[in-house]
Amino acid sequence: MEGIPNLPPHLQGEFMRNLENIQMKDSLRLYNHLVQACFTPCVTSFRSKSLDKYESSCVEHCAERYIKMTQRVGLRFAESQALQQKRAAEAAAGGK
Repeated sequence: MEGIPNLPPHLQGEFMRNLENIQMKDSLRLYNHLVQACFTPCVTSFRSKSLDKYESSCVEHCAERYIKMTQRVGLRFAESQALQQKRAAEAAAGGK
């Protein structure tokens, strides 16, 4: 991302639009997976317009666990990326 200021202005705008599009797709993918992972196992009856107490509680707990897990995976991925960048920088510095 540090190379973005070096792009011509018209490419910066295009890059940002593409980035926003990718982020929107990722958000929708996360939402759809969350629905599939939590709604399907928790909601078993469609006899009422609203969720019953068990279904509501199940969906809430499942969604909470899913979001925490997603955040943890993201954090671990960021840590892994930082470690790889550090090792690459050390290898580049050691090779000079």
